[in-house]
Amino acid sequence: MPETSLKEKTAKGLLWGGFSNGMQQLLNLVFGIILARLLDVSDYGMVGMLTIFSAIAAALQEGGFISALTNRKEAAHKDYNAVFWFSFLCSVAIYILLFLAAPLIADFYDTPELIPLSRLVFLGFVISSLSIAPRAYLFKNLCIKETTIISLSSLTISGIAGITLAANGFTYWGIALQSITFITVMTALNFYFSRWRPRLQFDFTPIREMIGFSSKIIITNIFTIINNNLFTVLLGKFYSAREVGNFTQANKWNSMGHTTITGMINGIAQPVFTSVADDKTRQLAIFRKLLRFTAFISFPAMLGLSLVAKELIVITITEKWLSSAVLLQALCVWGAFIPVINLFSNLIISRGHSSIYMWSTISLSLLQLIAVCAMYPYGLEWMLRVFVIIHICWLFVWFHFVQKEIGLQLIDMLKDISPYLLLSAVLTAAAAYTTRPIENLYLSMAIKIVMVASLYALILWKLQSVIFRESIEFLLKKKKT
Repeated sequence: MPETSLKEKTAKGLLWGGFSNGMQQLLNLVFGIILARLLDVSDYGMVGMLTIFSAIAAALQEGGFISALTNRKEAAHKDYNAVFWFSFLCSVAIYILLFLAAPLIADFYDTPELIPLSRLVFLGFVISSLSIAPRAYLFKNLCIKETTIISLSSLTISGIAGITLAANGFTYWGIALQSITFITVMTALNFYFSRWRPRLQFDFTPIREMIGFSSKIIITNIFTIINNNLFTVLLGKFYSAREVGNFTQANKWNSMGHTTITGMINGIAQPVFTSVADDKTRQLAIFRKLLRFTAFISFPAMLGLSLVAKELIVITITEKWLSSAVLLQALCVWGAFIPVINLFSNLIISRGHSSIYMWSTISLSLLQLIAVCAMYPYGLEWMLRVFVIIHICWLFVWFHFVQKEIGLQLIDMLKDISPYLLLSAVLTAAAAYTTRPIENLYLSMAIKIVMVASLYALILWKLQSVIFRESIEFLLKKKKT
């Protein structure tokens, strides 16, 4: 693909990805605020206890085939068809096992109400399995606009359904049915926009060709899920549903922040890296530019979210959730690095090294598990701090592998990341100190946001940041068009 064409396609992908994920999180914010006001903390805790089981089951039925299909130079209909039927059959088998295991899950948490709730929640990944092949088609072909419409439509319809159910006294059942609605609408729209249809042909030869790559993605995703949901499991086992609910709420806000950025980058990273896989020099240049762009967006956004955590929680979902604000502040520091780490892992996958991706993630998960268990007697806040520190340090492990693949130098990585990290940290600390005497939450939040955002933009403009200027120029060009 010519340089200009690839650059334009990448820029459009980032623009649509940013718009898509930004609007998704805005809708999540609006619906989340309404639901948090209608529901109790323990309602979120009930569904939060099941998150890890649903996520692992979903990873198993997806099978890493979206990444595997994207990495294939030429993906034919038979490849997508094999993935469709294989994913569906696997999801049905997994659902039967989890349906039978529901009483054991309820016993683990000592919460009998989880038996019928889990059997409903787990239906979601069976429905989702039907969308894997059309999703892979849209992803491989960089159909960001269509993916945006799918995501926003699914969120809007499911959000309205969730609020309606919660307002009519469905409590945690409303959250579960909202999730099912989202998955069902998303699956239907993926089929509509991809124009891809399965055939009643059961040729699993392509699965055997992709399984070596995809199986490592599966294992990696499972360990990532375990790692990300470790606190929920421990809190659900040793604490009350209310405490699980506080953590679930804090993690939800953190996820809304970093997922906006990660989703924007994920929409284009692997396909773009794969398209230039034969030219390491060009791939390195593209990687470094994306790294600077990710740092430019991620650090001010996530550290800024940490800065206004208390005001945001109290203003939007009332003081009953105030305990989650402290947890959110710590999680946002971790969240600031997630999009950066995600970019590194995307490069490794695009180079075809799913085994490196797998073993690095497994090692990180095991280290986190040991550290969290060791810190458990000291309380949740210390567990979170150690969790965050280990995660940030692991960036250098990912760097080691990327260096071996495309020759990225440590000094170059630090040059690409440090200016945005340091500037964001200094401005965030200055804003926190300056606004300490202000008691009005609305005024405090407004001053913090305006102060950090304006100074960040002004300093980057004065320093003639290339990424900042190119982003402004591209947005102005699109506006004129």
